[in-house]
Amino acid sequence: MVALLDGAGERVLLMWRHRFAVDTWNWELPGGIVEDGEDPSVTAAREAIEETGFRPVDLEHVVTFEPNIGMVRNAHHVYVSRGAELVGEPTETTEMQRMEWVPLDDVQQLIADGKIVNSGTLVALLYLLATRADGATPTA
Repeated sequence: MVALLDGAGERVLLMWRHRFAVDTWNWELPGGIVEDGEDPSVTAAREAIEETGFRPVDLEHVVTFEPNIGMVRNAHHVYVSRGAELVGEPTETTEMQRMEWVPLDDVQQLIADGKIVNSGTLVALLYLLATRADGATPTA
């Protein structure tokens, strides 16, 4: 998955999605399954374009992690792009109800309110909050 930041680095593009298995609505980042032989960075860029219509400008690999290491193998590759270029309309029209450029200043409260629960999304957003260029420090 990929966290797409706007050019100023102040907002992140999030998708409001329903997850049927747990019957939960939450904000998530674009992402998907790595195809056989595909580099995860290519997957992140492809999924961003398909799901949002935005192409990452500069992908930075943040981490690869296993969200449920004791039960299944399911590597999550997390990327950040500091900038995104609109290249068209999303082609995956069933991926979300809506998308919004959400201020990073609002992310911590969305997490506290249970509006962001996806593990990869949490990892990426917490990374962004912890490494903010403006020196803002997340508070409890």
